[in-house]
Amino acid sequence: MSARVIVEADGGSRGNPGPAGCGAVVFDADSRAVLAERAIGLGETTNNVAEYQGLIAGLRAARELGASEVSVRMDSKLVVEQMAGRWKVKHANLQPLNAEARQLAGDFERVDYEWIPRAENSAADKLANDAMDGKTEETGQVTESESASARTRPSGWQNLRGAPTKMLLLRHGQTPMSVDKRYSGRGDVELTELGERQVRAAGKRLAAMDGVVTPDGPAPIISSPLARTRQSAQAVADATGSELELHDGLIETDFGAWEGLTFLEAADEYPDLHRRWIGDPTVEPPDGESLEAVHQRVTAARDDLVERYAGKTIIVVSHVTPIKSLLRTGLGVGAEIFYRLHLDLASLSIVEFYPDGNASVRLVNDISHWA
Repeated sequence: MSARVIVEADGGSRGNPGPAGCGAVVFDADSRAVLAERAIGLGETTNNVAEYQGLIAGLRAARELGASEVSVRMDSKLVVEQMAGRWKVKHANLQPLNAEARQLAGDFERVDYEWIPRAENSAADKLANDAMDGKTEETGQVTESESASARTRPSGWQNLRGAPTKMLLLRHGQTPMSVDKRYSGRGDVELTELGERQVRAAGKRLAAMDGVVTPDGPAPIISSPLARTRQSAQAVADATGSELELHDGLIETDFGAWEGLTFLEAADEYPDLHRRWIGDPTVEPPDGESLEAVHQRVTAARDDLVERYAGKTIIVVSHVTPIKSLLRTGLGVGAEIFYRLHLDLASLSIVEFYPDGNASVRLVNDISHWA
């Protein structure tokens, strides 16, 4: 065995919280031979707890094998970013798991963490699903053809199970930047008078929707922290009586040097880079953020919200790119949605995320409340 190993880990919960399990596979870094597998049932807990337990199981297995260097690969952006030290561990139930994983990581000379798409984590995914199904015996080597699981099947109405987290997605109203069609990312601009009217109309519509104002109280509002989204969210809160929460994960793309430029100005000043950017989601504007980076950030925010508001209706007030990203996840499509989907100002979209990993997009770009 090489002293260097790769740990691929995964975890899941059918219900979030619900019956949960985790899986981990340890590969030799040079030959990719499977050295160890773990499939562990966890009882009832949440997705993020299960993801951490998968990491811990993988690190323990690597330690038992005598490895000195570990490359961890997971499809949980939350766990990867927290273990890499780039994100804080805010939830009390994850803090002891993060501490345990860090203690285990300290037993190795080197540990690095890499986020991978779920499709590339199929072996650990199968083991996690085996654990949720009660199949925790030795499984042997897992191949690509064996890796399909209920948690990663394409969404379909026949597979929707459990009460979903329903997200009512509202884009902010008009701003001076949107009037001039300028790139508007992290710049803190406020709404125009028309923008204020648009979001007041949106607030009235949302207040009248089923499940928003209930005997148990109004649906919570989660908003990007920028001024234009805070103003929009406050208009909805005034109409519904909801509490307002700010979430940094819902902030708009950082357009860097393109902030404040029109499309044509950016194309003239950065012709080659701009041409590549409008077709490649991994390309970054100068000193800015790629669309794929936005998608990963928003996916982590979605996971956080689905865990905290499992089975509930929430109102999410954000920007065009984060809302497209949430719809991308709901539809199970690729990055082409960023270039092919139009979302108007103060438009309403609806997506439901189910505890079994499925999703259902119910509405896209509805502006009937103000148009």
